[in-house]
Amino acid sequence: MFWTKTLIPTLKETPQEAESTSHQLMLRAGLVRMLVAGAYSYLPLGLRVLNNIERIIRQEMNAAGASELLLPALQPLELWKQTGRDKDIGEVMIRFQDRRGRQMCLGPTHEEVITDLVKNHVSSYKQLPLVLYQIQTKFRDEIRPRFGVVRACEFIMKDAYSFDKDDVGLEKNYQGMLAAYKKIFTRCGLDFLVQEADSGVMGGKVSHEFMVPAESGEDIVLTCPACKFARAFSEEKSKACPKCGAGLEKKNTVEIGHIFKLGTKYSASLEANFLDAKGKLNPVIMGCYGIGVSRMIAAVVEQNNDASGIIWPEEIAPYQAIILPLDVADNAVMEIANRIYNLLISNGIEVLLDDRDERPGVKFKDADLIGIPAVITIGKKAIQEKKLELKFRRSQETLMVSEEDVVNKIKNSKLTK
Repeated sequence: MFWTKTLIPTLKETPQEAESTSHQLMLRAGLVRMLVAGAYSYLPLGLRVLNNIERIIRQEMNAAGASELLLPALQPLELWKQTGRDKDIGEVMIRFQDRRGRQMCLGPTHEEVITDLVKNHVSSYKQLPLVLYQIQTKFRDEIRPRFGVVRACEFIMKDAYSFDKDDVGLEKNYQGMLAAYKKIFTRCGLDFLVQEADSGVMGGKVSHEFMVPAESGEDIVLTCPACKFARAFSEEKSKACPKCGAGLEKKNTVEIGHIFKLGTKYSASLEANFLDAKGKLNPVIMGCYGIGVSRMIAAVVEQNNDASGIIWPEEIAPYQAIILPLDVADNAVMEIANRIYNLLISNGIEVLLDDRDERPGVKFKDADLIGIPAVITIGKKAIQEKKLELKFRRSQETLMVSEEDVVNKIKNSKLTK
């Protein structure tokens, strides 16, 4: 992609309304723009990152045996009344009456809808276990949207649901999702904690949260530096890691995922039953597994940045490399830039070519700000010495390489990790 052919509105100054580091950098790097409080447009760079995160999620969900579907965001309020959650979650639910007089809502989550679907299509133990997931937009009327996409009214979530005939099956699926989540967050370049949590309005007796340490995080977690034990902060509880006895440390965190053993909370209310091997009717045993997909972008930025801007982990970077021709008016420079551009693309490397007629300093600063892992500079040395300057954003190490070597250096180097 050529810079002049896409929309990357970088900012020199930090917007006053941006409170957190991630919010500041996502605005400055041109990833998102706010339409109204709590609702953001994803610009081309932001959407590419979002798509890469979703790709990783799909790969790991599919590998764990889950099947993808897509459920409606428009939901009848009647389903929520059957489970009683129309009152539990009422404050944040966006409700309205359609022209037919039906009481409707925009889905803040999808437990009721998925249970109703399975109720109508699963009737025998032979159809279980079943794990279904979706990546979809949710809507919540947050009282105080803040920190950009971290706490928004419209956001993207991956929600998965398991359906089993017994607790043994639920435990197997729960552990499978726990393992898949660890792979997802690791691949996305996140340092995260796993803690036992309160199930809240979701229901069930067991749940775990995945928390990312971040200065702007609203959740406080107590962690053990020795054995990695973690739990939600509470003044009443001891600060005698219960596992190893070491002192616990307080950390501000952002929640990026939550998994629940729901049991029969929804299947019993909505009469999602199945016949077991003896012909007895039983409620399906359920689990629920959520990831804040759009929130993950902010979490990654919170943990991967420096004074110059974002430092994207390679797997989710909007582009793997950026080419900086320092003088676009020089035909020789642009000939090399275009040749390298085509060479990288033909070798499966996604690349952005900064073809703007800007000063070198502007290009260098913007390249650091948007955080592309590999930066290729084409100036006089590229013409005179047949060498390209290759810099890796994370390590800041700079190499002089030939045109023939640039692909291998990018593909094989550990410096982008």
